[in-house]
This record gives sequence, C-alpha cells and structure tokens, in this order.
Amino acid sequence: MEPLANINGVSLPLSEAKVSALDRGFLFGDAVYEVLRVYGGKPWLEDEHFRRFERSLAAIRITGVDVGRLRQRMHETIRAGDFREATTYIQVTRGAAPRGHAFPAGTVPLEFLYVQEFRDPYAAAREQGAAVVTQPDIRWDRCDVKSTNLLANVLAMQAAKEAGGVEALLYLPDGTLTEGTHTSFFGVLHGTVLTAPNSNAILPGITRGLVLRLAARAGVPVREHVLRRDDLGQVSELFLTGTTSEVLPVTSVDGRPVGDGRPGPVARRLQEAYRQAVREFVGG
Repeated sequence: MEPLANINGVSLPLSEAKVSALDRGFLFGDAVYEVLRVYGGKPWLEDEHFRRFERSLAAIRITGVDVGRLRQRMHETIRAGDFREATTYIQVTRGAAPRGHAFPAGTVPLEFLYVQEFRDPYAAAREQGAAVVTQPDIRWDRCDVKSTNLLANVLAMQAAKEAGGVEALLYLPDGTLTEGTHTSFFGVLHGTVLTAPNSNAILPGITRGLVLRLAARAGVPVREHVLRRDDLGQVSELFLTGTTSEVLPVTSVDGRPVGDGRPGPVARRLQEAYRQAVREFVGG
C-alpha cells in the first residue's frame, strides 16, 4: 500500500509531497516531530504522544498550530488508506522564509504527516535478543525536545550498523548511559529495573512511560537511576523500548554478552505485558 501524506490539510500520495527549499525544517532543523504506531487501525498511546508534541512545540516556540486539527488529519489519513498495521510520522516546522537564523516574522508553520504500512524490522531480535554498541553522546543539551536535529543520532546509529548492532547506547564523558539513538534504555540489577530519570539529557519516551506503568502493575521493582558503562558487566539484563521496537531484549554490548547471553525473564515478562496491553487496546 502506498504511503499517504497530508501537508497543511492537503491529502496526497507521499511520493508526490513537496516542501519549499526555504522551509526552516530543511534549512535549520527548526522543527519537531512524533512517530506513532498504529495497531488494528488505531493510533497507539495517542494522547501521550500529542502531549509530548505540544511540549516540544512550546519548547522551541512554534506557535499557531491547531494540534486538535492535526490529530483529526492523522485519523482521516489512517482511514483513507484503510491502514491496519502502520506508523504515522508527524512533523511541524516553523515554515518557509528567506534564510536567516532569527525567527522570521509572520511565518506560517508547515504541518506535515504521513502514514505507511509497518513491516516489523525487530521481530527476530525481539525473540532472540539484540546486539548493541556504545557510542559517545555528542548531542545538544535539550534531548528532552523531540526535534529533527538528529545528526549525532544518525552517526551513532551508523556506527552500530557497521558493527552489526541494531542500536547504539549513548554515554556522557563521565560514562553515564543516557539512552539509545531512537530508544529508551533499561537495565536489571539485583532484580530491580533501572532506567535514567527524565531530564534534559534524555527524551521522555512514550513507550518507556508505558513500560514503567506495566512494571508497577506486574509487581516488578523499578527505580529511576542512571547506569554507567562500568555497570554493564554487572547487570543481569538489558532491554530497549520504543514505538517500533516495543520491548527489545539486549543480549550483547560491544561484543560482550549480557548475563547468560539470552533474553532474560524480566524482559520476557514485560514483553508479554506490552502485548496484552495492545490486545486490550485493539479489542476495545
């Protein structure tokens, strides 16, 4: 099925979508975005994604966006393509204007989205476990804003791909692990799930938030606490969470096994809790 797009209320095939060369998202990365998973024709964790989207818009001071209207366009596009298993990408830029660093006056934001069928690239790794690498975190100081400035993420992910990994875990100069290039990161130490607390150093992951709630409901101990690279040899499990990766066990880091080198019981338990939540959502 061909992906369908919507630009400022105009629906068209994604292959025909065009954006001005003077758009500030193209020139400066002056834009924010969200990616939602669609299960059974319904956008998953929609309210949470759009709350974060509004926070990102406010953080970089893009105004004049009717988020409710944008949500309606997303639903209309999903229905128009009769998408069942899909992803939705939504991006708002400050708009097009002659190139200059300061905010231009009177610019109308560009509201762009598209929906495409989802072909799961993580299915095998989700069952067998994934290999990851570590890379220095060289991103800007507002990683809590979901902006389109992703060059540091791209370079780290390319390093992971070249090393045969599915993701790169990012670390600060003191060795503190923050998150993946496009995932949140969890470790299990002495039976407790650990994940970095929300701050400007990480994106407040939507799936991360859900998994924290699912863990509490399942009686799995959780603590928001940073892990460092030196801790990786001590943890019994690692796993990642994300919109498309869901709950993804990590079985090796930088070529060294995690625990016994197989997906662990905590990750398995949370995978099943996630799947059950999706079943209830689709059935509801």
